[in-house]
Amino acid sequence: MNLPTSKPYTFDRVVRILIGAGLLVGLIWLLGYLSDVLIPFAVAFLLAYLINPLVVRIQKKIPHRTVAVLISLLIVIVVFTAALAVVVPMVIKEMVDMGKLLSALAEDTDLATRAASILPADIWQTIKDYAARPEVRDLFNSENFWKNVQAAAGKILPGVWGLVTGTTTVLMSILGLAVIGLYLIFLLFDYQTFSRGWKELIPEAYRDSFVAFVDDFEAAMNNYFRGQAAVASICGVLFAVGFALVGLPLGILLGLLMGLLNMVPYLQIIGFIPAAVLAVFHALQTGMSVWVVLGLTALVIGVVQIVQDAILTPKIMGRVTGLNPAMIMLSLSIWGKLLGLLGLIIALPLTYLLLAYYRRFLATAGSAAHPQ
Repeated sequence: MNLPTSKPYTFDRVVRILIGAGLLVGLIWLLGYLSDVLIPFAVAFLLAYLINPLVVRIQKKIPHRTVAVLISLLIVIVVFTAALAVVVPMVIKEMVDMGKLLSALAEDTDLATRAASILPADIWQTIKDYAARPEVRDLFNSENFWKNVQAAAGKILPGVWGLVTGTTTVLMSILGLAVIGLYLIFLLFDYQTFSRGWKELIPEAYRDSFVAFVDDFEAAMNNYFRGQAAVASICGVLFAVGFALVGLPLGILLGLLMGLLNMVPYLQIIGFIPAAVLAVFHALQTGMSVWVVLGLTALVIGVVQIVQDAILTPKIMGRVTGLNPAMIMLSLSIWGKLLGLLGLIIALPLTYLLLAYYRRFLATAGSAAHPQ
């Protein structure tokens, strides 16, 4: 049995490997350096990727691409605005109620006395010290809600927010945030043209292999990413509704956050601890049994998990398994460390891209080792 010999490491090959590694390091450095201006484009591209199936569906009824894009954007804007109109007032009310609850816990009230008698001394002292901090009270002040949103936007979208730094007019702020909207519109207009015409840009000698590689990557992304986004969105709504019915403080906000965390399968378990803490707060506030509220909270989590595993995942995801959750978390950690927020946004696409390349490499190596 003759084992296939590995390709010898000649001087030319070593130089090529070093140049390739240097280019990769340089590309990562360049992405990190330009991350502030690339984040708006990355967000817009991700939105275009998610919205394009709706555009394609509408385009089957209305063949004109521009009209289909505008109708799709109108639908998305209406749905998003309606959701904000319903959710934002409820979240503000939750934050105000939470602020009152923390104030009551920090002061000498019946609620604080009841909490001291139920909770362990160390835990109660930690909660009391936390509730007494001025920055915590400011966080849950309704007057500071939009200031907090603006500060968060400045951190999340520095490239866009830099356009409106130092301005106070609403018009300039809208113009700054509109950069993402413009990117999104242009990407959707040209999405179909680019998806069909990019193959012509590849030299013919490499076209077949490169197209096959991109097809593997696109299949993995189409099958997993969009499906997981749908599952996470539905689970977020179910968590929010369930926690709101139980009456948890900040229940809607926590539920939506757990849905967002569900983009990485089972990462929503991170939300179990704050859910338990909020359940204890709710029991103290209402005088209900702590164990009853904890049981209701656990029931909501269990029901949503059953719905996800028994209905949503089989119906939406089918047999697609995607990456292992541990690998997803690892990829988010690595790309987030290398490129910050930009890395978190593009972590899954880059990981799928590398995985597709690795599979093509194995297939090529296998065919070379066992020629027909």
